[in-house]
Amino acid sequence: MNSVERREKIEKILNSYNDPISASTLAKKFNVSRQVIVGDIALMRALGLKISATPRGYVIDKSHEDNLIFTIACKHNKENMGKELYAVVDNGGAVLDVTVEHGVYGQIIGELRIFSRYDVDLFLEKIEKYKSLPLSNLTGGIHLHRIQCKDEESYKRITQVLCKENILLKDK
Repeated sequence: MNSVERREKIEKILNSYNDPISASTLAKKFNVSRQVIVGDIALMRALGLKISATPRGYVIDKSHEDNLIFTIACKHNKENMGKELYAVVDNGGAVLDVTVEHGVYGQIIGELRIFSRYDVDLFLEKIEKYKSLPLSNLTGGIHLHRIQCKDEESYKRITQVLCKENILLKDK
């Protein structure tokens, strides 16, 4: 199989799954190195495919038009990260990404694609396993999230809980 055929098959696989697929899993399937897959994904993105790299692997953006996307501004320390993410997923939302404003690099965006408590747990475990700091650590805890909700009521519930937890950043 040549590289073009492999990329076509990778696209079909990503389109057929809703869950992220790791580069290592794809590498095993095609009997190539993980780095070859990373290169394939880069080329596929350059050709216009909306492939996101999440903490759990690659996904093709299949955002549903019937869902609403809101941006919220938050501020918290590392210890409240789980509280924030659970508040979103427990109240009918999904955390699509996190954005921080860096003094040198400008906006830095990290794809999260967190849709459930299970996803939150995996994300928090990975943070601990790799002894990582959240991106918001670069900005004193201030960051943005794009959250996806099925309706306005879900968004209101999420913001109420985050406000109650003193996580939602708002005018004083």
